[in-house]
Amino acid sequence: MSTEGKFTGKTVYVIGASHGIGEAIAGAFASAGADVLITGRTKERLDAAAERIGHPVRVFQSDARRQEDVDALFAAATTKIDHLVLAVSGGMVGMGTLAELTGEALREGFEGKVFAQLRILKAALPHLAPDASVTFIGAGSSRAAFPGTTALAAANGALDAAVRPLAAELAPVRVNSVSPGVIDTAWWHPLGEHRDGFMEQQAAGTPVGRVGQPQDIADAVLFLAGNGFTTGVVLDVNGGATLARS
Repeated sequence: MSTEGKFTGKTVYVIGASHGIGEAIAGAFASAGADVLITGRTKERLDAAAERIGHPVRVFQSDARRQEDVDALFAAATTKIDHLVLAVSGGMVGMGTLAELTGEALREGFEGKVFAQLRILKAALPHLAPDASVTFIGAGSSRAAFPGTTALAAANGALDAAVRPLAAELAPVRVNSVSPGVIDTAWWHPLGEHRDGFMEQQAAGTPVGRVGQPQDIADAVLFLAGNGFTTGVVLDVNGGATLARS
């Protein structure tokens, strides 16, 4: 179903949109007519993302880990926010076995994702429209069982757990989350020469026979933002990777 014009006149903030999934989400909203603001830590990367998106978007340099940056972002808001998407991530910080995991890496993993996303939402509350939507971007690691992902699973599981109480607490503002499976983005570049083999292995393990693309997640976010009867949902977008198969 086409979303062209569906969000015309709506103000959308995509937090963490200088590349990958966040950029695709911002582009999808912009092409659907929304007034989109994107944030990220680096102005040059934001400008490059805005150029790739190809639709007018506003950019605001902001580090989600810094309270002063978050406060400045919303202090500059001139209209109510209709849709807030929280796509910030700590990356692969915390990847590794429990025996290898340092307390610092565990804290950084939570700071870069859980604390950052909740900090932003708290600061945004006075600026949300009465019928606004909030969409977290989590990760399928929260319900997977891959060795070496305990810290990532714990952080993303914490976000999953927050969705339902927040949906009840903030109603009629709607709160949902998208939980991506393996998505072909730069997030996986630290795998280096092993990246292609990993992607092929993951594709072979899904019923749909491929890994995800950023647009798959963008489509899911626009569905949740546009469906006024959906709240408190964690939506898996993983190609069926968690399905039991014989």
